[in-house]
Amino acid sequence: MPDRDEQEARTPWHAMSGDEALERLEAEASGLDDGEARRRLEQYGPNRLQQEEAQPWWKRLLAQFNNVLMLILVVAAVASLLLGKPLDAAVILGVVVIIALIGFFQEGKAEKALESIRGMLSPQASVLRGGREAQIDAEELVPGDIVKVESGNRVPADLRILDAKRLNAEEAALTGESTPVDKADEAVDEDTELAERSDMLFAGTIVAKGTATGVVVETGEQTEIGRISEMLRGVEQLKTPLVEQLDRAGRVLALFIVGAALLTGAFGVLVHGQPWTEMFMASVGLAVAAIPEGLPAIVTISLALGVQAMARKNAIVRRLPAVETLGSIATIFSDKTGTLTRNEMTAQAIWLPEGEFRLTGIGFAPEGELRLAPRDTEDTDEASGESISLQDYPALAHFLEVGALCNDADLNEGEEGWCIDGDPTEGALVVAAAKAGIDTRELRDSHGREDAIPFDSERKYMATLNEHDGKRLLVKGAPDRLLEMCTKERGRDEDAELDRDAWEERIHELSSRGLRVLALAEKPADDLTGELSDSDAEEGLVLLGIVGLLDPPREAAIEAVKNCQRAGIRPVMVTGDHAVTARAIADQLGFARTDRALSGHEIEAMSDEELEREITEVDVYARAAPEHKLRLVKAMQARGGICAMTGDGVNDGPALKRADVGVAMGVQGTEAAKEAAEMVLTDDNFATIVGAVAEGRKVYDNIRKSITFILPTNGAESLAILLAIVAGFTLPITGLQVLWVNMITAVTLGIALVFEPAEENVMTRQPRDPHAPLLDMFMLWRVILVSLLLVLGVFGIFAWILHGQGGSEALARSGAVNMLVAGEIVYLINSRYLLDSSLSWRGLFGSRAALIAIALVVLFQLGWTYLPFMQVIFGTEGLSLLHWAVIAVASVAVFLIVEAEKWLLRRRQADTAAESPPSRKEKAAAG
Repeated sequence: MPDRDEQEARTPWHAMSGDEALERLEAEASGLDDGEARRRLEQYGPNRLQQEEAQPWWKRLLAQFNNVLMLILVVAAVASLLLGKPLDAAVILGVVVIIALIGFFQEGKAEKALESIRGMLSPQASVLRGGREAQIDAEELVPGDIVKVESGNRVPADLRILDAKRLNAEEAALTGESTPVDKADEAVDEDTELAERSDMLFAGTIVAKGTATGVVVETGEQTEIGRISEMLRGVEQLKTPLVEQLDRAGRVLALFIVGAALLTGAFGVLVHGQPWTEMFMASVGLAVAAIPEGLPAIVTISLALGVQAMARKNAIVRRLPAVETLGSIATIFSDKTGTLTRNEMTAQAIWLPEGEFRLTGIGFAPEGELRLAPRDTEDTDEASGESISLQDYPALAHFLEVGALCNDADLNEGEEGWCIDGDPTEGALVVAAAKAGIDTRELRDSHGREDAIPFDSERKYMATLNEHDGKRLLVKGAPDRLLEMCTKERGRDEDAELDRDAWEERIHELSSRGLRVLALAEKPADDLTGELSDSDAEEGLVLLGIVGLLDPPREAAIEAVKNCQRAGIRPVMVTGDHAVTARAIADQLGFARTDRALSGHEIEAMSDEELEREITEVDVYARAAPEHKLRLVKAMQARGGICAMTGDGVNDGPALKRADVGVAMGVQGTEAAKEAAEMVLTDDNFATIVGAVAEGRKVYDNIRKSITFILPTNGAESLAILLAIVAGFTLPITGLQVLWVNMITAVTLGIALVFEPAEENVMTRQPRDPHAPLLDMFMLWRVILVSLLLVLGVFGIFAWILHGQGGSEALARSGAVNMLVAGEIVYLINSRYLLDSSLSWRGLFGSRAALIAIALVVLFQLGWTYLPFMQVIFGTEGLSLLHWAVIAVASVAVFLIVEAEKWLLRRRQADTAAESPPSRKEKAAAG
């Protein structure tokens, strides 16, 4: 057999006959012998998709230190150790290790959560080896193996069908087709598209009905699924907006900190003549003071809490930063089948010569009623019209009975609800009969089937010979095909000549609603004996009517689309289905623009520039292939948009990976989709993403509040050290004390803000600009203001105790540190609302997390101030009640000044809004 590397192009197995495929593979219909199978397994390798190698735990741990600010802390710790300050070094390294461990364990938890829902290729395969049938691990399959599959099996490799009986397969995961595809063993043309290769079964798809024997032609990465998996490896994965902003801010901050520390130390040595060793440690203290080492922990914890909150809402996040990225999503590219729709075909309309009838209810549950459609043909609501009794409409009863008899599907009720065994399209007719009170099993028992012609994609119909008031040939199939086979139509009293134009108009009307149309016909067949032939069925039929079937939208998805649009998020459908069906479903879901759909061929014909122009104007894309979906995502990103891609199939994988947030389905989703995605929905419900977006926006808000809270602390500490060195004063706070404050407040007060609930307008405002700086002018002003207030308080308390009270440096530093912590406590209350007032019961006492954090900090500070061993470590002394009283007054003053600043900003904002006329966008929104 030729080596695959020697093949210049993919072998067109679908264009070969079964015998030609066997000859090309040097195989026989009786199967390979064990020795040859082992040799081929060594040659081609196991039949499995290559997965990304799991990152070792130690690499994941070291990755936590891949941060400029963390590296500066490590260097500061090493420098302290070399200068004979082991205690300082130990405390610095302790803070670094705590921060790293938090990120390490949270990322590990997210990965473990996903492991429970992984699984792709069939684990077992039924194979002929040396003429004997055996069950083997699917990984051991090799090209040339003869495999048998039956209804319900997952296809273990790409197979060229050798023999098939009433076979069809669900290929939505691979091609996007929403309904099972009929299969046969006849070869097709070489240029036939993947979705129409009826003589092939593809790895990862599911046999919906029938049995087949096929020869394995491709395994592992050479399968169609493997080809798309290879495409994934060539897709660049983008950084999230938050990661980019933090990286950029970290680099700028690191340069500033190192530069300021070196210049300050040099100033102390050259101007004030201080020993260089003392100035070096002072510079280290300044660097340590300026670095917000608690920030990585707070960001990680914020994201981890978002992960846990989303997991409770059926969304598992694989990569922490994806939580925040959801908050800036402006476009969601969504697959249709199984994501926006239920993948449950439902009969909605029946058109007989006497008029149209409607059926209420969706899905496979036999719950609903029959209605006579109103005369107004523009009213397409299945719930409209007059409720009817089946007894009053014998032609309708006969139509439903024929649909249930010319049918191989069964309706069953299981533990998880109603389900269909067989083809969902046939199942829709069984459910329709059940809604009318017809018991399909009793009907089939009383009208026995003598023979049948199974549905075939070429003949486009199915026929059965049943006992039904004598022998009758019953036929169902594509309406255009049955119109060719019928000469008459069923009338009220007697059959009439077929009005082809009228029926074509009715078919078009149902198709324009996005319904898949089937036709039913019959003829007396008392003279038929023996096996049915095509010639028996293809002439002299009487048309009974047509039925329109719909794969209904998920009800929760309709509401989710509304919520997305209210939040400024644009849902876009990308599907492998026909354009008419896709537009109709999009219209039912409430998409904004459904008057136009772009097809995959149109996308291929466009240049990148043309597609970028169209990407914001079209909400429906039909007959889309994997490369088309990837181009759509790239086009949106080229326009500066942040987008998500939701999907469940292998064909969604490349776009899922390229998208800013890939969202895969956990139940129906393939392994390739889950591996490529940042988030997996365990309930396969599009609506779940709306809750995830709200959570992402809340996480970003809380990170922003935390940054606004934590930076003034570092600003005050570094300013205090810098001013003391420049002025030649005694340091009010030592580097070791700075580390204590940073660590104790970061793991208590800073974390309290990440538990803040979502603001009321979180899902009514527009997505944030991903390119907007993390520290805008407002936040920068707030940081500077509070830093100055805190440093004034620190210097004021230090000078008052040292000079006004005659206290020691240790006592003065105790007062300065506690002033800094007290100022942070009151500023925490300020920070719960960036602009709204905190002077209310809810603002002061409405956060349990904040109150617990404050209580913990108070306990820690009391221990730090009065416990002897803490006094030895940090060089402190106990404070008196007078000291605490002055600190309390100064802290309240800080709180009130910040509240006054917030009041002035609110007033200025209101005045600006009153003076500015509404924009056209605001007028449109109001109107």
